[in-house]
Amino acid sequence: MILMKSIYQFDESFIYVFGGDSEIPDDADVPQSYTDVQPPDGLFKGKYDPASNTWSESATQGYIDSLQPKPPPPSDIDLLKQQNADLLQLLAESEKRAEEQSKTTAELVMVLAEKGVI
Repeated sequence: MILMKSIYQFDESFIYVFGGDSEIPDDADVPQSYTDVQPPDGLFKGKYDPASNTWSESATQGYIDSLQPKPPPPSDIDLLKQQNADLLQLLAESEKRAEEQSKTTAELVMVLAEKGVI
């Protein structure tokens, strides 16, 4: 029985090649552009360092962010809740303005009454 080991491919910039994994006999030499060091899980754009025989993350934060799924659009219920909240806010503002107008009208009536106009 021949023992096999996994090898992992990287390109000329030492970036991991997805789908380039392979297996070779355990006693065979690792071909160029491959390593037998497995990239750790969670790398978005793994980069191999042959000097230290390790993998590291080479993706920028902007690249990683671009891979994240967009948030789903709000549901109809969420939209209705927001519209309801907006309408309640408008109603409260309208009631406050009506109250202020009523107070102003009462003050004007009192001034007119004091002056004998009405």
